[in-house]
Amino acid sequence: MSHHFDTATAREDPRVNICDFYLFRGRPGFVTMALTVNPNAGVKAPETFHEEGLYAFRFDLDGDNREEVTFKVRFGEVGHDPAGAHVQTYEIVRAIGEDTAQGAGGEVIASGRTGHVETGASGVRSFAGLAPELFAANRGGLQKFRAELAEGRFAHDAFLDGSNYFGNRNVTAIVLEVPVDLVSEDGAAVHAWATASLYGHAPEIQVSRWGLPLLTHIYILDPEEKETYNRVRPSEETPHFSEIVAATVRKMTTLAGSVEDAGAYAERVAAKLFPTTLPYVLNSPAAFDLVGFNGRALTDNVMNVMLTLMTSAPIDNGVAVGRDHVVDTFPYFGAPIAEPVKD
Repeated sequence: MSHHFDTATAREDPRVNICDFYLFRGRPGFVTMALTVNPNAGVKAPETFHEEGLYAFRFDLDGDNREEVTFKVRFGEVGHDPAGAHVQTYEIVRAIGEDTAQGAGGEVIASGRTGHVETGASGVRSFAGLAPELFAANRGGLQKFRAELAEGRFAHDAFLDGSNYFGNRNVTAIVLEVPVDLVSEDGAAVHAWATASLYGHAPEIQVSRWGLPLLTHIYILDPEEKETYNRVRPSEETPHFSEIVAATVRKMTTLAGSVEDAGAYAERVAAKLFPTTLPYVLNSPAAFDLVGFNGRALTDNVMNVMLTLMTSAPIDNGVAVGRDHVVDTFPYFGAPIAEPVKD
């Protein structure tokens, strides 16, 4: 539920609903970036990508909250392989300069078809297709937590019972691994985010954005604000959204009685989270935890981190990422769940 079905637009077409974004070092000297869409793919959502979708990994290299390098992915029409399974072709372009922010312009660095690992020049690897859901969360506990919050209570015991709602489900994933110097020649720290846009016969319209986990499920709760958040760039979100988040933090820490000065703590959290881009020191081990944000590994328990930050109280939501579905080799997502849950 990192950003699963977080807006009406996402529920209308889950193919452009970015659920999660990961950024880590899969092998030395390379950067691995992955995004997922289609919550419960193949059951309640398609297992294909939007033919007019433009999926992008965006990197700010100089701290201006605007992208200097973007990797964009576009898919062809849905067809069938000899066994009758859905298949699409795709191309990945690397955009710099004027091509970064809008449109599909750039240099093609990878291409292939869904369901297959592709290897291109300079060791670039790509994969797009059905994959196991790696996000883990105690959905029932979160629903109880939020219901108590609406009544003006801090439910410190909301997560004592529960299970991983997202276990044994699939998503569709785009995974790209490129040499570090294709992102940044000096190998420095970057700030990244992922977007999904509609780009066909009309100008590009961004409909989904992921910069940090769970912003639109535990911090920004108003439906209209969620839609707006998904449609703006990091350079456009502060101070409006930072104040929304700060207000949530003030309320939670006041109810929890966890800090002496709720206002000051809320300001510190907002400053840490905004702009909502994922920081990462290239070619370093990734970890998204309470010590700091440095990319995001596939097994990081981001819900514990974001709930604890919001409340300034140690919260364990009671579930962990299933490491059984992570592998050591590209694309790092294991095989799809053969019999996903139907509910």
